[in-house]
Amino acid sequence: MTKENRKIAVLGVGVMGGAILNGILTKKFCSGSEVTVYDLIPEKVRPFVDTFGVKAAASAKAAVQGAEVVVLAVKPQYINALMEEIAEELDVETLVISIAAGVSLSRLQEYLNTGNLIRVMPNTPARIGSGVSGWIADRSVSEEDKAYVRSFLAQVGIEVEVRNEDQIDQIGAISGSGPAFVYLFMEAMIDTGVHMGMTREAVTELVTQTLIGSAEYLRARGEHPAVLRNEVTSPGGTTAEGLYYLERENFRAAIARCMWACHDRTRQLRNESARREKNLDIRA
Repeated sequence: MTKENRKIAVLGVGVMGGAILNGILTKKFCSGSEVTVYDLIPEKVRPFVDTFGVKAAASAKAAVQGAEVVVLAVKPQYINALMEEIAEELDVETLVISIAAGVSLSRLQEYLNTGNLIRVMPNTPARIGSGVSGWIADRSVSEEDKAYVRSFLAQVGIEVEVRNEDQIDQIGAISGSGPAFVYLFMEAMIDTGVHMGMTREAVTELVTQTLIGSAEYLRARGEHPAVLRNEVTSPGGTTAEGLYYLERENFRAAIARCMWACHDRTRQLRNESARREKNLDIRA
């Protein structure tokens, strides 16, 4: 089965669901006529209907009927009710791609009538085709379906397959939440530039291009970041002075603690969710 003839259902068109839907349609991975979309807020679906000709469904259950690929793009607190609604409409060959944060493959398996499951951790730059999507496949997923997933995710950036779900949690702390950490760093630089007397517009452009250029240069050189940092740092110079203050304020350690806290919180939320599920089963 080729990518061109798979019927796709997208459940949820918030920030990430909308980014992925926009990517696969803009890049002509599929045509709008092959896609059915459902969201709790129908107004979110309308732009995709008007622009790409997708079909709008009145319910999640209606959206997945006849679908060969189902994308679960809702918040974790809504995932159980959603899976209960659609479970009977799926068969063992339905490929399910979940981007619900913290929802494990085993939890998806508990609800859905298929082992054809993919768990994805994307990030928000996917909205402009510059995202990173870490993903893992259930053992029963075929190589053909994996190839489909690679092509599917490539429409919104780069994709990285991992071999265990612990790595999905790690990716969440690095590239999933990473943009927020980068934006905070940029915000601090911009605000300081304004404090120095520059216009916000000018300093925003300077900071943005500095980060873009530095990242592209790192990729082009293929060197350890410390090598490139040392190229900028003259003994006794201004950069050395600034780096001294960052190290003195434990900047490096703060970043490490930040990322580990994010990673640990992901696991905590997943465990809390599992306990709630267990308690519900006991009451039932």
